[in-house]
Amino acid sequence: MPLTDLLAAVQTQLCTASDRDSVLQAAAGLLACRQANAEQIYLNLCQREALGSTAIGHGIAIPHGRAPTLDRPRGALLRLATPVDFGGDEPVDLVFAMAVPAHYTHQHLMLLSELAELFSAPDIRQALREAGDA
Repeated sequence: MPLTDLLAAVQTQLCTASDRDSVLQAAAGLLACRQANAEQIYLNLCQREALGSTAIGHGIAIPHGRAPTLDRPRGALLRLATPVDFGGDEPVDLVFAMAVPAHYTHQHLMLLSELAELFSAPDIRQALREAGDA
């Protein structure tokens, strides 16, 4: 799936969570669908986060996990009302969460790479910080 297709379907939300676990729960709620419930996605996000922080700098984290029952990737953008510690060098105020099907090994890595490149642009980060809920 091209990144543009994933981004076209992304939901955005202002999130008032005050810690990483609460942010992951909120993200799982946005990523949930008939194929993968919020609890399953939350557990997968937590398992990945336990391997190491998904913070990438500039106040951004990209928590991601596999959801074997999904048939395509799902993404959610959370703008945090108060920056949260994601275990990186600086607090995070933008979170792009992603759940991908189990068979998306190469595609998963490509999406992460494209997202990291996208978020490296200061104008993109600023636009996302100013985005409304959708």
